[in-house]
Amino acid sequence: MATGNLISSRRGVSLSGDTYGFAPALEVDYGLIPNAHLHLIVPLAFDASAGSKAQFGYGDTELGFKYRFIGQDNAAGLPEIATFPLVELPTGAQPRGLGQGYTQVLLPIWLQKSFGDWTTYGGGGYWFNQSARFGDRNYIFLGWLLQRRITEKLTLGGEIFYQTAGSVQLPTNLPSPPNLNFNLGGSYDFDDHDHLLFSAGRGVLYNSARTNMASWYFAYQITY
Repeated sequence: MATGNLISSRRGVSLSGDTYGFAPALEVDYGLIPNAHLHLIVPLAFDASAGSKAQFGYGDTELGFKYRFIGQDNAAGLPEIATFPLVELPTGAQPRGLGQGYTQVLLPIWLQKSFGDWTTYGGGGYWFNQSARFGDRNYIFLGWLLQRRITEKLTLGGEIFYQTAGSVQLPTNLPSPPNLNFNLGGSYDFDDHDHLLFSAGRGVLYNSARTNMASWYFAYQITY
């Protein structure tokens, strides 16, 4: 039987002199075949830079296809292993700060393992992000999460994620700082179909004023 979910979300990041993100975005995931689902995000983006008029409009469209090629084997102690390629289409207006202005592609590998009330998952991949026009370049992304079911309805956890420098400073071509970030968050299940998702975090160790002074995510999920 096909399964899916709808997510209405708000997501933002604050830097020194700039705040941007989605408010709101609609995410649709649909289980077309066993162990695989299609993924779509259609966002309304915003950008509020210091000294400039706040911008609001349609952002970049995200398409993806997740495929789990190894299920969790509790007897052998093996985790689930999946890939989840993503394509970011440049549908947002880049001059207004609502999109990248070019196509981006992520090729990742993800692993997940559950044991009792605990679940941990993570992995990484390579972002094809090259753009000589905007000074952006390809980078590596890595991340890991640990979460625990606190009650039948509430799950809490934390994650840490890192990416290598994804841009250069024009015209010197010196690399921008890498990003090391953490989030704390969780989910609350109202029932089998309605769920609240939330998280907040910031950058650490590197120049967070230029990478991530604060970030947040808030979503309402409907599964069917």
